[in-house]
Amino acid sequence: MPSLSSRKQREAYLYIAPAALMVGTFLILPMFYTTALSFSSWDGMTAPHFVGLDNFFKLVTDANFLHPLANTLKWMILGVVLPVGLGFFFAYAISGLKGARIMQVCIYIPATISASAAGIVFGFVLRDQGALNILLQSIGLGMLKVNWLYVQPYNTYAMIGAYTWQATGINVMIFLVGLQGLPKEPLEAARLDGANAWTFTTQIVIPMLMPYVVIASLLAVINSFKVFDTIWVMTGGGPARMSETLAVTMYKEGFANFKMGYASAVAVVISLLSLVFSYFYMRNMLSRESQI
Repeated sequence: MPSLSSRKQREAYLYIAPAALMVGTFLILPMFYTTALSFSSWDGMTAPHFVGLDNFFKLVTDANFLHPLANTLKWMILGVVLPVGLGFFFAYAISGLKGARIMQVCIYIPATISASAAGIVFGFVLRDQGALNILLQSIGLGMLKVNWLYVQPYNTYAMIGAYTWQATGINVMIFLVGLQGLPKEPLEAARLDGANAWTFTTQIVIPMLMPYVVIASLLAVINSFKVFDTIWVMTGGGPARMSETLAVTMYKEGFANFKMGYASAVAVVISLLSLVFSYFYMRNMLSRESQI
């Protein structure tokens, strides 16, 4: 007769089995399949044939890859700094204020809107005859008018702005949770010692919030690498593919040009960049935290 502990262990495996099956079916198997496909040439209809590293060699010389790579790095930097930085700023500013709940709702509402809907709204605002240019013209700043969605690099920065508007709310919630959980004693001791606002924030609050900074930053990095909806709706990667990121390039090469093997190679590069950055970022942040 099996012991009680072994029976409970089997029950635990049964509980996690559905989730493990879904992860294996919809995440792990496609990952291995995509990696294998990146070493082949396939048009989506005929049988794929093995080409070794040819797809990866083509990547490093293809202008349709190098420019999206540069845009992806811009997205990675600004897509982390702006949403996470503004998320902390708003969370810190409204924490403890009267009416903070209403402010939280107002800041979080954009996060409930789909990326496609947000892209459409910002497309109307930023197009050549959009609301922003009309506003600039009406207040006598017509010389600042730009076709925001079709002039490089304004189109990339405009789309990052739209993404920031939508992503900031989630980071506000992350930092509000962190701020509410901070121990009171160190904060009160710093105030009694006469720490000014800058020292109090940078030397006391932010180091104590570092686990939440790590979480928010990693989520922002992953999202910035895979952002697609906003770009596709606002510019489609244009003009002349100048505002593409690697995610858009992967889609175009795979589903427009029917180069499934090449698109899979792009997907592998996106995954590797995400993993490498996450690894070094986590190692750096954890080493800093151990020194505090």
